[in-house]
Amino acid sequence: MAKALKQDATYADLSSVPENFVAEILGGELYASPRPAFSHATVASALAVLLGGPFRFGINGPGGWLIVSEPELHLDADVLVPDLAGWRIERMSAEPYAAYPTLAPDWVCEVLSPSTEVIDRTKKLKIYARERVEHMWLIDPQSKTLEVLGPARHGWTLLAKHEGGERIRAKPFQAIELALSDVWSA
Repeated sequence: MAKALKQDATYADLSSVPENFVAEILGGELYASPRPAFSHATVASALAVLLGGPFRFGINGPGGWLIVSEPELHLDADVLVPDLAGWRIERMSAEPYAAYPTLAPDWVCEVLSPSTEVIDRTKKLKIYARERVEHMWLIDPQSKTLEVLGPARHGWTLLAKHEGGERIRAKPFQAIELALSDVWSA
């Protein structure tokens, strides 16, 4: 697991991290990870494109979502940067003027990488649960798996695990069928 760079971190500490790193404050600790590998970025980008048409713009789908790549979220004292996040339009009808939203997303997707997987599965999942994020996806490009998690009494429960080239309908985007092979082939 990556080590915290500083305890009792402030936003000024986060801002001082070089731009080629993704900086986050989790539980008061400052973490900095290298920018995602190209394969990681292509998986996140492919998923954003596949979901954006039907859910952001209503093209062959219901619309009603704002889906954003790598937003900086300020949730209580934590600053997180998920790979993708989505808000139902009825909860976030207008994009915030600030550089970051303070409203927890309805859906978060973390693309796992060897350098961030432990943090994504532990510290970040706890924060998302605390903030009552309704839907959580964990995607592993190396094993070509998608884990769909839902809220549970003390964190998260695994609702489904999909792999390879399966065609799936996964909450909260079950209105469309998603071919996982399109995510991996990006």
